[in-house]
Amino acid sequence: MMKTVTAAEASKNFGAFQDAAMRDVVVITKNGRPRTVLLAYEDYQRLLRRDRQVQLTVELSDADIAAVEASEMEAGHEHLDAELKPHATG
Repeated sequence: MMKTVTAAEASKNFGAFQDAAMRDVVVITKNGRPRTVLLAYEDYQRLLRRDRQVQLTVELSDADIAAVEASEMEAGHEHLDAELKPHATG
């Protein structure tokens, strides 16, 4: 479960909250608002790997577009096809 602490608490017991961040995220608040987060380095690295870069399709070459059009999903990911279907709107 995520732990929330004040900046003053984090400052006084930083080592303890570093240890706690190895188990779960620690949110540090300032003036009652979330301000920063402590998390395990491995979790940070995982988030970096998931980071995506945006590129405009108009910047793609014809070869890039052809490669995307010819690509196929690896077996076992068929459930992701639902992402391509329009969502119903209320």
